[in-house]
Amino acid sequence: MKAIYSAALMVAAVALLVVSVPVHASKMDDRIESSARKSHVFKTYLKDDDIKIVSKDGVVTLTGIVAEEYHKPLAQETVAGLPGVKSVDNRLEVIGAPPTANSDAWLRDKVKVTLLFHRSLSTVKPEVDVKDSIVTLRGEAASQAQKDLTTEYTKDVEGVKDVNNEMTVSKISKKAQTVGEKIDDASITAQVKMALLLHRSTSTLNTTVATKRGVVTLGGKARNAAEKDLVTKLVTDVNGVKGVKNRMTNG
Repeated sequence: MKAIYSAALMVAAVALLVVSVPVHASKMDDRIESSARKSHVFKTYLKDDDIKIVSKDGVVTLTGIVAEEYHKPLAQETVAGLPGVKSVDNRLEVIGAPPTANSDAWLRDKVKVTLLFHRSLSTVKPEVDVKDSIVTLRGEAASQAQKDLTTEYTKDVEGVKDVNNEMTVSKISKKAQTVGEKIDDASITAQVKMALLLHRSTSTLNTTVATKRGVVTLGGKARNAAEKDLVTKLVTDVNGVKGVKNRMTNG
């Protein structure tokens, strides 16, 4: 009798476990989908795109249409950084044909994206023209330092031969994004990865990026101390970053 009772208890426990696991997974998937939609990246850069997010047991599939080529990796990196995500199947498509690689239009888009994620340039929306790989910048900067940094970042884009910065320094002070502005960790990680990939001086580095409460921890290898310092400088200037722990080793 006791053996039958124990067997019945075991069957009941197994049945309960079978039921509870899918419920738990379902809640986790709902949380992943909700967190992605509420992320800074999706609400800021991808807000006008038609992106569908479906998570099943932590495996996320992205489908839909985006306006820019860079929106695809940005969406993927953001979702990949969310808790519980095991992998991302990126099936996003871009409206229209992308610019030909290494063309002036392609270079113009790369410059615009490169300037997008940096906090010190958050008030700058320069006009970018490219002819024969020479970039001309127009518009307003809040200070000479901001103008100079715009030139520096533009020169560091792969393919740019020279930069003519015709921006004017505005007498009207524009409020830049504050250091403490709250941006979710997944969005910070995605922006940092994109920024490092887009800058010529850091694009070939195999850098690991992890973010917790706005503090970014970097791993991987740098060729020398100067390169490591450059990575720290670029990451510190990314939107939402509160601090940087650079644990890269010098190779």
